[in-house]
Amino acid sequence: MAKSWNISCFLVVLVSLLAVALAEATTEPPAVYIFGDSTLDVGTNNYIPECLAKADFYFNGIDFPYSEPTGRFSNGLNTADEIVRLLGLRRSPPPFLQLVNDPSTFRKNILKGANFASGGSGILNSTGQYQYRKVISMGDQIQQFSTVRSNITNMTASDAATDAILSKAFFLISVGSNDIFEYLLNITRPPMTIPEFNATLVSTYEYHLKTLYELGARKLGILTVPPIGCTPFARARANGNCSEPARLFAQAFYTEAVALLEKLSSQVPDLRYSLANTYLMTTGMMENMFAFGLRDITSACCGNGTYACNQTASFCSNRDEYLFWDQFHPTQRVSELAALTLFGGSESFVAPMNFSQLLGVNI
Repeated sequence: MAKSWNISCFLVVLVSLLAVALAEATTEPPAVYIFGDSTLDVGTNNYIPECLAKADFYFNGIDFPYSEPTGRFSNGLNTADEIVRLLGLRRSPPPFLQLVNDPSTFRKNILKGANFASGGSGILNSTGQYQYRKVISMGDQIQQFSTVRSNITNMTASDAATDAILSKAFFLISVGSNDIFEYLLNITRPPMTIPEFNATLVSTYEYHLKTLYELGARKLGILTVPPIGCTPFARARANGNCSEPARLFAQAFYTEAVALLEKLSSQVPDLRYSLANTYLMTTGMMENMFAFGLRDITSACCGNGTYACNQTASFCSNRDEYLFWDQFHPTQRVSELAALTLFGGSESFVAPMNFSQLLGVNI
């Protein structure tokens, strides 16, 4: 099984890389609206003074243009950037909180998209609020998007016209990891049993997705929870091993997400989605590390599992050979490989269709 996965996925990556190099954009990229946590955050938390979950300092951004620490939890571009680059965009749309600070260009810019993702946030409104003091929850991110919709409607003077515009947009979501981490670390407020937590998480996620649909979302690209139990942070707490409870939670989240999306799409036939098995994608890279050019799949390139990445930490020079940039997040190179799989992967990794099929783009 592992050898079969190795050959097929490695070929997908090679073919996708070749296609990207040769392809020419034939259509204008869709508007992209991005929701979730630090996997996709491109600087939202920079605009929250009291927030403790920030990456606006070195050595973050060491491989970004001019080595600028933009608030991305990465050595360079992050997963949001790498995904939208395959749509023909330079990088992720700016944070909503940045756009709203410039009223003169706000309406023009929101027609191209916006990034609402906030590092440390989760599906539950309480996630991250105790640990990081203030983050933008998934629910609040959707409320911000409702402001975007209202402004588009004001421009078009018609709900129908707004629906037509948003039906062509791409809605990218990556959330859930922080909820699970906080539960396993006994940070969740109020405390819950495992069945209570799972039921609350799934029902809240369902509510968020339905709300996005009601606001006009028709094309969803959803990343599920990766193997968070194998992050440097989790390994440091488990004597260098992957956390078994975290593994079970991550796999269960994917199973629940499959059932949830199948249910929603049966209720609203015009909803189209791609659901990524981020757990399988990442463990596949780990099990076949050399095929992907990786040399270290356990350590943090910057800092280690106990200490965060900052200007006083040590960091590696061979960043493209590391799976993890810091305690939790992938390197720019791994984000690029993940994006290629999302666009070119089979149903084993992205179902019922990959991002290219969902969006009708050729890469």
